[in-house]
Amino acid sequence: MNNEIQNAGTKGTVTHPDENGTGDLEDLIRQVLIGLGEDPERHGLLRTPVRIAKALTFLTSGYKQTVEEVVEGAIFPDDCDEMVIVKDVEFYSQCEHHMLPFFGRVHVGYVPDGKIIGLSKIARIVDVFARRLQVQERMTGQIADGLMDILSPRGVGVVVEASHFCMMMRGVQKQNSSTLSSAMRGIFQGDARTRMEFMDLIRR
Repeated sequence: MNNEIQNAGTKGTVTHPDENGTGDLEDLIRQVLIGLGEDPERHGLLRTPVRIAKALTFLTSGYKQTVEEVVEGAIFPDDCDEMVIVKDVEFYSQCEHHMLPFFGRVHVGYVPDGKIIGLSKIARIVDVFARRLQVQERMTGQIADGLMDILSPRGVGVVVEASHFCMMMRGVQKQNSSTLSSAMRGIFQGDARTRMEFMDLIRR
């Protein structure tokens, strides 16, 4: 993976194969199968390279998206100044160290400052960053920064709860472990009462 892709942030897109341009990926996957001692020409594996190539392209489609594109202008003027929370947003991502899945839930809260965002767009912002090769800590901060950039609220809080196959299937093989990470911006970072209110509400 080149530095351009590794350093992709909230804005901008990077070069990435599309669903109709997976030929190079298919060839590489065939070589991986051979390296594992398999025969990519046997019946059960004949279409495995194309399936994996298409799956990987979808699972990393966040590289081709920006927050601005997925929000599609669904930001509306409003006088609401109370906390808005979207809980239990499912996500599926892949760790960049082993390319094994990690998955779980994202809880997002924000305090508006004259504007609100369509609630479904918060889930789409999560997907922009989840559908990349990731680490949970960075993804958590990217979601918070993406919402801050697009909405300019008084503050944003993000908490991610996830299970990691790289811990469950290999290494320490601890199936019941989970990882929590948080990112606080604006009033969520500077005001302890706001932060505690958010944490209390997502626990309920």
